[in-house]
Amino acid sequence: MANLYLTEQGSVLRKTGDRLIVQKDDETLLDVQCSKIDAVLIFGNVQFTTQAVHELFEHGIEMAILSRTGKLIGQITSPSTKNIELRIEQFKKYQDVAFKLNLSKAIVNGKITNCLDLMKTFSNNHPDIDLAEEMAGIEVSLKNIYSTDSVSSLRGFEGVAAKTYFGGFGKMILGGFTFVGRKKHPSTDPINALLSFGYTLIFNEISSLLDGLGFDPYLGYFHEAEYGRASLACDIQEEFRAVVDRFTLYLVNNRMLSGADFYKNPKDESMYLKREAMKKYFVEYEKNMNREFKHPETGENTTLRKCFRIQAEKLAGFIKGGAEYTPFRLD
Repeated sequence: MANLYLTEQGSVLRKTGDRLIVQKDDETLLDVQCSKIDAVLIFGNVQFTTQAVHELFEHGIEMAILSRTGKLIGQITSPSTKNIELRIEQFKKYQDVAFKLNLSKAIVNGKITNCLDLMKTFSNNHPDIDLAEEMAGIEVSLKNIYSTDSVSSLRGFEGVAAKTYFGGFGKMILGGFTFVGRKKHPSTDPINALLSFGYTLIFNEISSLLDGLGFDPYLGYFHEAEYGRASLACDIQEEFRAVVDRFTLYLVNNRMLSGADFYKNPKDESMYLKREAMKKYFVEYEKNMNREFKHPETGENTTLRKCFRIQAEKLAGFIKGGAEYTPFRLD
């Protein structure tokens, strides 16, 4: 199972039988069975028929609409699950201060630990690059999260850890690019553009998954409720940010992308992948998301995409009074 990425401008997604086809100027660009698709992501000027949407709904397949450059515009989903009991418990737990703090600590612990592990692995493989100061700073932040007594102060420690981490991230870039710090709105250099793009993709997958399992994706615990933001998806996303970071390092340090693969928007200096480079990105992204490895807790074969569901199901169990929530750990 994989995501379907539609980037050919002017093409149309149609249904024929139990299959989806993508056509442009009477030429069929793609023909695939719905049973082989996890989600459909549409970029820019790509049209789709209502029959195609009906087929997606029949198979429980989510559709995401993005700008040509990869900014998430919205999602088209089938009617929400009937799991109202989970949503009731989710809202109840939102009022439980201790629950919010404990869950938020687990999420932040997962995020910071994964960032630290990524940095340690890189340092072991590249002993000539000194990351000792950054790793020591991150470890201090990691210890501080256990002593905090509020989610707001926890956000402060998480912010300090992130700043320290990205201060050292530039040292890990070996593929001819430079990185001087995290810049989001807009992303004005290739590395920030890759990070933002990757975060958008996993956010979309997590948000759709949470909705399908019966959560309200807009009510989070670590991230405050904010109009129009799927805060619960933001919560779970934190644990997986290092996955995108590692993937970005893989692409640039193996010189799979170069400066020629990006273009700059003259209006705001924002940087984006060119269309052909984006296609290359998707191929490698799918390989990364579907690569099998042993789950650190169960010992069973899993994939990163399956881990999204595992974490969501853990959260559902914790909300309903089950086992303590344990965060995702980078393999």
